[in-house]
Amino acid sequence: MTSSLSPIHLAIALDGTGWHPGSWRQPHSRAAEVFSGAYWTDLAREAEHGLVDFVTIEDSFTVQGASPLDPTPVPGGGRLRGRLDASLLASFVATRTEHIGLVPTITTTHTEPFHVSKNLATLDHVSNGRGGWRVQVSGRPGEAEHFGRRRIPGFFDPEASSEEKSARVNELFDEAADVVEVVRQLWDSWEDGAEIRDSATGRFIDRDKLHYIDFEGDFFSVRGPSITPRPPQGQPVVTALGHATIPYELAARGADVLFVTPHDDDSAARILGEVRDAEARVRADETPLLVFADLEVVLDTPEASGAQRLTALDEAAGQEFASDALIVTGSVTELAALIGRWQALGYGGFRLRPAEHAVDLPLITGSLVPLLQEAGAFRTAYDQTTLRDRLGLPLAANRHATAS
Repeated sequence: MTSSLSPIHLAIALDGTGWHPGSWRQPHSRAAEVFSGAYWTDLAREAEHGLVDFVTIEDSFTVQGASPLDPTPVPGGGRLRGRLDASLLASFVATRTEHIGLVPTITTTHTEPFHVSKNLATLDHVSNGRGGWRVQVSGRPGEAEHFGRRRIPGFFDPEASSEEKSARVNELFDEAADVVEVVRQLWDSWEDGAEIRDSATGRFIDRDKLHYIDFEGDFFSVRGPSITPRPPQGQPVVTALGHATIPYELAARGADVLFVTPHDDDSAARILGEVRDAEARVRADETPLLVFADLEVVLDTPEASGAQRLTALDEAAGQEFASDALIVTGSVTELAALIGRWQALGYGGFRLRPAEHAVDLPLITGSLVPLLQEAGAFRTAYDQTTLRDRLGLPLAANRHATAS
């Protein structure tokens, strides 16, 4: 059956050897290569082979915890630990791919906005307009101790009252909103055409097209301008993951794409309604958020069902897998049906988290994508050059261009 809805967007969330903690112990996991550039390049190329819109790359300031729901590091344990820097990986992979969007995770809480702006502008330049950013906050005391500038008791502090925890969450997300705003202003601090490059006159930059941003906030102040020319997209794509009202409002205030985690059809409809309510309260941009549903996928193979694979992965990890997102076990046909139902509710895209990159990623690109293409629900070629264009986002006008 041909879909009457707009084509959907697909993203792949990359993390280690897969999102299941037991994935690194499986055959063909390539765990010995996980800290190499070639490994990440191969994953991105596989996603590109499936015409996926973009990949996200996980990152944080601490090693992986006991489970995705509990970030507290546990000595020993049965999961892969350690990460490469996501933004550096994305820039490395950018020069070895042609079409796939690259969206690294960068934590705002302890990272200077100027550095975030420069990293992502660099990614956008080296990828020719395929860069993005997944905004993340940090409420973990151990991460704050790496920097020594502030004390963060943490979301998981058993001594804190609900009011104290709520105040901490609000502060972290208010700070993140300021970071996003400053980063966007820095991207605009060079107008298009600011580079003259006139060797005859010796003028490289038109200084009238460089702008101070003079941001003063509760958490930091930044004067600008950036030292990196405006990114090819103008504004690289900003994304965020949210599970409740406060992160929904963060996304509504400053993001282009929001990842959410429904667990069934009813919660999928409810969450989408909550996101649109948050937009109505705080969003200034006329373009609505593009909302993606996150799904953990453990797919059927000729050798074992998804459920059997999940059991084997749990045994390898020594614990039952827990996730903030729905864990989908079954065939690609069942996954495609779920995608179709939630697309009909109003979801513009889906970010799939492969339990095992070595197994589930090729099943997504080689089996799920053709199934969606047959239904008329997914592209058959990369038609747009930049990630913004591919996602249907409007041209990012420079806030200073009219004044000049």
